[in-house]
Formats: sequence, structure tokens, C-alpha cells
Amino acid sequence: MIAYIMTGLVAIEAVGIMFIEMFGSPKQQAKAFELKESFVKIPEVKSLLGNQGIYNGLLGALIFGTLFFLEGPQQILMLQMEMIFIIIAAIYGSFTAARKIILVQGLPAMIALVTLYLK
Repeated sequence: MIAYIMTGLVAIEAVGIMFIEMFGSPKQQAKAFELKESFVKIPEVKSLLGNQGIYNGLLGALIFGTLFFLEGPQQILMLQMEMIFIIIAAIYGSFTAARKIILVQGLPAMIALVTLYLK
């Protein structure tokens, strides 16, 4: 049960990040990604954030789809792969964007992955 709760929380977080990236105010976006507010107001940057938001939203939707439409070993394997994808993205993001990404996005996925392996 803990594995499903953790993966569900990771999915909710991915969708939440999507909303910040796509619909957040420049102030919210700047704070979330440790950027200058003037930078996130640049039209090209807003477009890039929106593009990144689509990816996060789709990943959250994929996790929810896996939770609701698959079962058994296939479900566990898919959830493990999805958590690994998020961990890899969080590691990359912590080196290239904001260091806190590894804790905010990577740590919940790591905990979920461990609970999935213990299931």
C-alpha cells in the first residue's frame, strides 16, 4: 500500500510541477526554479517552461494510468521504470538547473522506487 501511495504522490507532484511551468506566474516560476523573475518573463523562456510542463504532466498522467489500468508484475515494472526516469531527470536537473530538484523531485521517486522493490 505504501508503494502505491508514494507513486501516487510522485504523480501528483509531476502534475503540480506542470501547472507551475505552464500556468504559474513569473514570480512562482522564478522561485520554483531559482531563476530571476525578469528571465522567466522572456517569451522564449515561457515557451520552454511550457514545453517542459507538458513532459511533466504527461509523466504524471502515465503514472496515474499505470496505477489504474495495469496490475500485477506489469504494473510494478512500469512504476519502477517511471520512478527511475524521474530520478534520472532529477539528477540531471540538479546539475543543470536547481540543486534542490534532487530533493524535491528525486527523493520522493527514490523512496517510491525502494517501496516498489520491497513490495
